Amino acid sequence: MRDWPPKLYYRICCLALFFIAASASFHGYFVKWHFREAGTSEYMASNTFDVTVSGTAQKPVVYRQLLPAIANWVDSRVPERIKTRLLISPVNAGPTFLSRLIDSPLAHDRTWFLRYWVVYALVFCFAWFAVYALFQAGKALGYPPPAAALGAIALILLIPYFLTIGGYYYDFPELAFFAFTVWMATKCDWWWIIPVAALATWNKETFPLFVLMLYPFLRTRNARLRAAIATATIGAVSFAVYGLLLMRFRNNPLPASGDTIKGHLVLLMEHVNYFVHFFSDPFRDKTYGVPENRVFFSFLIGLIVWTAWRGWRLLPRAAQRHAQIAAAINFPLYFLVCTPGELRDFSFLYVTLFLLIVANLTAWMERKSQITPVPSV
Repeated sequence: MRDWPPKLYYRICCLALFFIAASASFHGYFVKWHFREAGTSEYMASNTFDVTVSGTAQKPVVYRQLLPAIANWVDSRVPERIKTRLLISPVNAGPTFLSRLIDSPLAHDRTWFLRYWVVYALVFCFAWFAVYALFQAGKALGYPPPAAALGAIALILLIPYFLTIGGYYYDFPELAFFAFTVWMATKCDWWWIIPVAALATWNKETFPLFVLMLYPFLRTRNARLRAAIATATIGAVSFAVYGLLLMRFRNNPLPASGDTIKGHLVLLMEHVNYFVHFFSDPFRDKTYGVPENRVFFSFLIGLIVWTAWRGWRLLPRAAQRHAQIAAAINFPLYFLVCTPGELRDFSFLYVTLFLLIVANLTAWMERKSQITPVPSV
């Protein structure tokens, strides 16, 4: 029997592995947080799924409208008779397979079910695409494909652990856009990033800050002035989209805490208090169905720090500059405006962590190949 081309075989294997890893990661997120809707253990009244999709949620969550807009568009164009058939089986007049598949009251509600299904499917697709985008970014920066693939799988499986205190439908699209634009910055002409940046900002209003972190990668393909112009242009488009979102939802309420300087100072003290009492509640979260012990979580953070210490010198110069800009922006923002203990707010450093994992995997593979010769066939 004639063997298939090796490249095709490996690509299909990667596609399947990425699907499995994304499925596990998405399930870990969804079981942990759902979409914060009523009827689940993680109900969040001010920002639940229905108020977000209807555009009445609090700021800044209401700005994150990419997936809700797609869901609303689909829902408005599907005839009512089709919705009835999707929700109710014509055979036994009971719920259909899809409505039984998703464990949420809104997945069975006539008003919201189709939009819920659309967002559910899109979040998973973005999780799957994020793995592929990370893989491509790793290869674009010169790392071997096996290390890039394993690093992408490792990061996507870690994401549910980073969704502490909260997890939301826009977290996986955010990672996908970060990884995809890094790949584009290293492999494509910069103007192709503009529409992607607009969509990324529509998904989450923090993307204009990430544009600054693309400069080191744009610099690898462009002269200094051209890279600066590219960064400024992409950033201007992102801020324009953000401005439109601000105007569209200017009348939506702010959280009760507001955003004053006094609030920032109080938040700093809350961060200190969180870390002082970190071990007082040993089983705060449950990830992948397993209670998350604070000792294990501390070990995981320590392992990430060790990975960074070992892999930093192995990163390309552009990746190091990217990481430095990301850290300079992310750490102050975290301590000034983010909820204590919410590690998902370090998302600007996701790509850096991925590259550090890949760098360590590459070094390991090179060392093993030198010690143990590859057997001949």
